[in-house]
Amino acid sequence: MRSYKQNIRFPTTLENKKKILKMNRINKKLQETHKLLSIYFTAGYPEIEDTVSIIQELEKNGVDFLEIGLPFSDPLADGPTIQKSSTKALKNGMTSNKLFDQLKDIRSSVEIPLIIMGYFNPIFQYGVENFCKKCAETGIDGLIIPDLPVEVYNEEYKKIFEKHGLQNIFLITPQTSEKRIRFIDSVSNGFIYMVSTASVTGSTSGFSDETKKYFKRVSELRLKNPQIVGFGISDKESFNQATQDAKGAIIGSAFIKALNAHGKNGISDFIKNIR
Repeated sequence: MRSYKQNIRFPTTLENKKKILKMNRINKKLQETHKLLSIYFTAGYPEIEDTVSIIQELEKNGVDFLEIGLPFSDPLADGPTIQKSSTKALKNGMTSNKLFDQLKDIRSSVEIPLIIMGYFNPIFQYGVENFCKKCAETGIDGLIIPDLPVEVYNEEYKKIFEKHGLQNIFLITPQTSEKRIRFIDSVSNGFIYMVSTASVTGSTSGFSDETKKYFKRVSELRLKNPQIVGFGISDKESFNQATQDAKGAIIGSAFIKALNAHGKNGISDFIKNIR
């Protein structure tokens, strides 16, 4: 009788290590056991050449991953603080090409995951394929594009993103239906950006009981992708509340305000006050 044992191939420890090495940096980071802290900042702000030094300083102070805001003239989901930083960055001369030029050597000094957060219009004007190719060459790990519907991404752009090893991170809100959340989860392969409120960034402080119930409700769906909470996180208390049922939290407006008040020299103290 023929034996089929010779056709069974068990993965070795070395093979598992190779798989991990091929993983997107976001996935590697999500495997860590502690609660993750992500910081959003606007590229080219406060000054045009501050981008790289801010990234380096944030990594040095233990931030887990970064969202680099690509400024846009009509940022629908952003509150006044981030809008003002985007306006200033655009006046400074920040563009997609300028950002890629600034980041061309970033992987020689920075290891944590880097995500570009921006709106679809500049990416479309650049050319989605070209933009993704440039991201991969630069060492970007993923994109957050609030105004790109998941259905359009899934039908038209997912293969392009996968070709270049990029993750596209989708947002859900308290109003997102379970059916849509599960569809987003099925399309995603990293984390889900769980917006704490339907309002714009920077417009809330702390979380209501209703919001906490929303965090718990999503957690109980047992999605395959972990959730990272954004909007309304500004200090240690709100970070701890946000991460009680989620893998991590994102701070944006509060960090921009800290940059305004204390500059890059205040980054260390800001992070220490979060965790």
